[in-house]
Order: sequence, then C-alpha cells, then structure tokens
Amino acid sequence: MGIFSQAEKKLEGAVGGLFARAFKGDVQPVEISHELCRELDDQAQLLSHDKRLVPNEFLISLSKPDYARLFPYSRTMNAEITNDVREYAAEHGYIFNGPISIQLEERPDLPVGRFTVASETVAAVDQASSTPRVVRSGDLVLEVNGVRHPLTPPGFIVGRGADTDLRINDPGISRAHAQFLVTGSGDDLRVKIIDLNSTNGILVDGRKVTEAELGDGSRIDIGKTQMLVYAPSGS
Repeated sequence: MGIFSQAEKKLEGAVGGLFARAFKGDVQPVEISHELCRELDDQAQLLSHDKRLVPNEFLISLSKPDYARLFPYSRTMNAEITNDVREYAAEHGYIFNGPISIQLEERPDLPVGRFTVASETVAAVDQASSTPRVVRSGDLVLEVNGVRHPLTPPGFIVGRGADTDLRINDPGISRAHAQFLVTGSGDDLRVKIIDLNSTNGILVDGRKVTEAELGDGSRIDIGKTQMLVYAPSGS
C-alpha cells in the first residue's frame, strides 16, 4: 500500500467532492488530509515492534484567501479529516496520546494554493479530584500540557491508570508511574518525586533518577510527556 490509504481515498471522494467546486484551483481539503498523513509517517516514534506514537495536534497555516474560503467550513472539514486520519493511523499501527485537534491559521506570507503543517504530540491529562484547588501567587505548581496542578500536601500519584490522581494518556507512562510527595508549607514546603517501579523511568533536569527533590524550575520527563515545577507570579 502506498502513502495514500483507503481512508484517504474515501476522504477524497467525500470531502474533496464536497469542496472542489467552491475551491477550484486553491487549497483542497484532501490535500490537507494527505499532508497530515505524511506528517504522521514523518513524525512516528517507535514504541514497540508494531506500535508507533504520532502527533495528535495540528496547526494548518494558509494564505489569506485560502483561509477565508476554508474557515467557514472548518468544523465540517476538520471532522471529516479527523475521522480519516484516525483510520489511516489504525491501518499503520499508529497511536495517539490524546484527542486529535486541527486548527487553521492565516499566514499572509503564504501564496494562494500553498499551506504548511506544524504538529505536536500532546497527552490528554485528567485530574481525579472533583474539587479544584485555587492556585495562589508563590505556590508551587506542576504544569502538564499547559494545565497547572497545585503541589500541596500530601501530593498525588501520576500515571496512565484510571485510579491515579493525575491520569496522563501517554503510552510511555506506566499505570502508576510516579508519586509527587509534598510535605510542609510556605518556606518549608518540600516536594519529592519517587519512581513507582515504572517501565521507562523518570528524568529530572535531564538526569535519570529513582527519586529526587524538586524545586522552582525543575523539569520532569516521563514517557513522552514533559512537566515543569514552578511558582506562578500571579493567581
């Protein structure tokens, strides 16, 4: 099978036919679909002999005229492309960290008929606690994929399992991967990360550890997910 699968051929008939008359000579939705599938192929990271991790967030940059024509139909177009990109991934043994997201942006420097694709692998994160905690200025937080989680006693367990306090949908993370142990308060606050016998381990500031003290600016890598400990300057 070549780079264009049955999923893409189906998209060409469905989405391509729907928009072809409106956008003749300009960027076609099927072209975007083809490029996203190429992006999956180019960015796939080997997890096992039959599984590869691929990006799940995509930013499509378009010329001003192409953006103006496509954006009003973006919801329908993105839904069709998402379904078929997911089908393409299944055919090739690709897996996603989280939900697929496709966004369009206008780039004045691009000529009509040209577009670019930027992609990122972003894990879905769920916090088990149903009671949100307020983040105050000066408190330490753990930021995961843009979401801040307050580091307050006694801490929490991070993993891929449904029974963890902070669930991250990353295939490289164990079901119960690490514990963030938090003790004290104020100037005496102490934060430690402990590896819970995970498969792939923990990196803190680029160094593999089984446990480590964390402070403002500490960077943690587990699986393909990056985390940052810091003190926000505002609430």
